[in-house]
Amino acid sequence: MRHKQIKFTIGALLIVAAIGVLITTTISKTSKFYFTVDELAAASGVTPGTGLKVKGNVVQGSIVRNPQDYLDVAFSIEYKNATLPVRYKGVTPDMFKDGNEVVVEGTVDRQGVFHATTLMTSCPSKYEAEKEAGKTHPGDIPLNDGKPAPSPKQPDFSAKTSI
Repeated sequence: MRHKQIKFTIGALLIVAAIGVLITTTISKTSKFYFTVDELAAASGVTPGTGLKVKGNVVQGSIVRNPQDYLDVAFSIEYKNATLPVRYKGVTPDMFKDGNEVVVEGTVDRQGVFHATTLMTSCPSKYEAEKEAGKTHPGDIPLNDGKPAPSPKQPDFSAKTSI
């Protein structure tokens, strides 16, 4: 009976160790370091191919689209006097334009070019300033002079249609 307990304990420890190894390797592969452009420029331990998220502002006049492939775009981002060239292939957000704040997710190559797989923009701060000034979002404007809106007519799903 003692022999079975030892086998069970060794088996359980092996399973727990295997799960621990899987968790740590998965986390290290999927975790992304978050930097601003100046922090990335100052970082010495970032190796090419490491997953990163980088925040910065799009440099004025730096957005260049490939004439043969409109989804292929090159631009630069800056933050505190540091600049990072970025390449991105995909649909750009509506708010993507010169001077706006962006967060790019991807990897840096050996030449120092950031190859983004994700491009996100944040809302301009003008919306916050308007909110503080008492302006409302168009969706907040009451309709019907403050009277409750009539409830919309519900669709009739009981009628059967023939094909």
